[in-house]
Amino acid sequence: MGGDFSASGNDVNQGLVPAVSDKPGLNVTIRAGVIGGLAGAVCIWIYEALIWVGAQHLMPLAGIPRNATGLVFGKAVQDSLGVWAYFLGTGIHFFFSIAWGILFAMIWPYFRRRGYEATFVALFYAMFAWIVMHVAIIIAGDNHPNYYDPVVIIGGFMSHFCFTVTLALIVKRMLAPVTPETSAR
Repeated sequence: MGGDFSASGNDVNQGLVPAVSDKPGLNVTIRAGVIGGLAGAVCIWIYEALIWVGAQHLMPLAGIPRNATGLVFGKAVQDSLGVWAYFLGTGIHFFFSIAWGILFAMIWPYFRRRGYEATFVALFYAMFAWIVMHVAIIIAGDNHPNYYDPVVIIGGFMSHFCFTVTLALIVKRMLAPVTPETSAR
């Protein structure tokens, strides 16, 4: 049984699509991080409205946008700013959501290449982000909740899960390698 087809030759590679780059460009990565971060920022506020305001009665609904102002600058500054605390708090919230989103988008390809699921990575990313942000808040001032309280820790992790899982799913989708099968979407 003869033939001149060889698996070790170039015959096998004829007609195949060249290897797809697993590393997206910087613009695509930043765009995915910004969009994912903004979507996550909205989802974390929905969680806070439903749980912190609705179920636990920890703050009024109007307190959500200004919450970041108090955490970063203290309650006295938050109160002295009046209505501007809402704008500043909203700006802080979305700025850091975008920054954390871009960071996740930059590290995601590393985990994707190793076969990790985005939502699995997001759970650990949420805890990491919460710890880093709240250590920074502790360093910045003494006007913050008791971060040794398990209820505060669990509530913080849960809200950040809402942020990072949303973020991860969007980034995963936007940074998925384009193949002939997926380009028809």
